[in-house]
Amino acid sequence: MNFKLKGKKLNVNGLQFHVVDEGSGPAVLLLHGFPDSSYLWRKQIQPLVKAGYRVIAPDLRGFGESDKPQEIEAYHMQSLVSDVIGILKELNVDRIKLVGHDWGALLGWALTSHFPNIVEKYVPISVGHPGGRFHVQIDQFEKSWYVFMFQTEHYAEEFLTKNNWELFREWGRNHSEQEKWIEELSRPGALRAALNWYRANGSLKFYVNKGGHPKVKSPTLGIWSSFDPFLTEAKMLQSGEMIDGPWRYERLSGSHWVPLDQPEKLNELLIEFFEK
Repeated sequence: MNFKLKGKKLNVNGLQFHVVDEGSGPAVLLLHGFPDSSYLWRKQIQPLVKAGYRVIAPDLRGFGESDKPQEIEAYHMQSLVSDVIGILKELNVDRIKLVGHDWGALLGWALTSHFPNIVEKYVPISVGHPGGRFHVQIDQFEKSWYVFMFQTEHYAEEFLTKNNWELFREWGRNHSEQEKWIEELSRPGALRAALNWYRANGSLKFYVNKGGHPKVKSPTLGIWSSFDPFLTEAKMLQSGEMIDGPWRYERLSGSHWVPLDQPEKLNELLIEFFEK
């Protein structure tokens, strides 16, 4: 099956990126997470275009049709942020409304914190700000077991793919995207590249990080779903402490994959927030 949205190829930081670029008007940048690609946003792109926006959705490095370096160090957050800056430069975009989900949300927090002149408004989905106060939250550690397993080179790949991807299917709660994810991650080097996001950025230091990001000045709308099996609500709620600009929070009732499972509600929230 073809899980690729029509897009263009851009060369940034020595890598080739597949980038969806549709519509005209103020730019909206959509950043996906694991184990997705720009295809995650297929239910948001046209509604945003119809609302008068230029929608940009890249396959981030290691995912989809973009290049997949195999070295762990290629996925440090500084490089990921540099990719986004480079993509925007190639597209002659200097100001964006930003939406991020999962790892895309963490990347979005970094971008918004360090480049406030670029991000006009920010919508993190599922993942709260990584900085601020640290509290031991046993329920989040329990939900995050997979983060530490994903960091084990070779073993994680073996465990996830064994018995026709049995563990991966259970991890993904047999979501409707399951076969798409497996087909994409079965390509040569794809699973290692995707897991390298965790290996480069997902150590225990992430969970006890008390700083590293300036406070966010951009108006921010945090979105979290009550049946998210991977993330608790606490970190998203705490994000308000790391925002100097206007902060708003919306609690939905659904799974981790908000863009897929609650597209109408998400689109409504995005357009309303962007137009204020």
